[in-house]
This record gives sequence, C-alpha cells and structure tokens, in this order.
Amino acid sequence: MMDERSSKAQVGFEEWVSQVPQEITGDSLWRMEAYRLALFACDVGWLDVTALAQDRRTVALSNQLYRALGSISANLAEGYSRGTGKDRAHFYEYALGSARESRDWYFKARNVLGLAPSEDRLALLTQIIRLLLTMTRDQRGRAIREANPSYEDPASDSPVESSSY
Repeated sequence: MMDERSSKAQVGFEEWVSQVPQEITGDSLWRMEAYRLALFACDVGWLDVTALAQDRRTVALSNQLYRALGSISANLAEGYSRGTGKDRAHFYEYALGSARESRDWYFKARNVLGLAPSEDRLALLTQIIRLLLTMTRDQRGRAIREANPSYEDPASDSPVESSSY
C-alpha cells in the first residue's frame, strides 16, 4: 500500500498539469500560480489522507487535512471572482489561513506519512503561503502584519513587510 501511494505521490507538477481538464485550465483563474499550486496540493493530499485514514490514530487528522487543503483553492476561486481588492483580499486571507492549517496538519502527520513526503508537502504549502502573503498585500495595498517575518516576497526577494496584527 505505501509503495503504491508513494509512487502515485511522485507525480510531478508538470505531469499533473497535463491531466487537468480544459474546463479548469481554460478559465482565467488558472493563470493564478497560487491557485494552480493549491489545486495540486489538494490532489496530492488525496493520497496522503487515504494513508492517514488507514491508521486509527490519524483518522480525524485526515479529515481536517483534506478540508483545509480543499479550502485553499476554493477560497482563491471565490475571491478571484470578487469585484474589489478588499473583497478579494478577504478570501485570500481565508486561503492563507487554510494553507497554514494544512501545513500544521502535515507536520503532525509526518510520523505516518514519512519524513520525505511530509517535507515535500511542507515546502509546497510554504510556497503557497508566500504567494498568498504577497497577493493579499497587493489587494489590500498593505502587508499582512507578521510578528516575525521569515518569508520573502517571491517577486522581489526581499522580506514581506510585517508588524503585529
């Protein structure tokens, strides 16, 4: 079971993109990198939550993880369709919260999923978080305030502005 899951989880992003239906890739939302990565994270997460559901200790965790993963792209889709930057930022912040929640659940799941897959998922979610911090700032016209910024703005390779929220 673990070997099958591991081999399926090794599907790369580019291969995955080639399998996404045109009804999704043809939408202007698809141009949003954070959306594409969030949708990928949720698809890869399906295999992870299936493995977590097999262990009695992590059944509840699997449900929480999948809900959080699905919420990232769903909130980006809803926010993308809003008319004002303030409205979009509101949903992008929800997506940001779900990305951080997903990362938290993956850290907790590392003992069942294994260290290497967990580290891959943590890195993917951190990439999504970086994008969402920048997107939200751009929509609001200000940074999301962080007490201890450790992320960089991928557009400028400089730290994202922050202070206590």
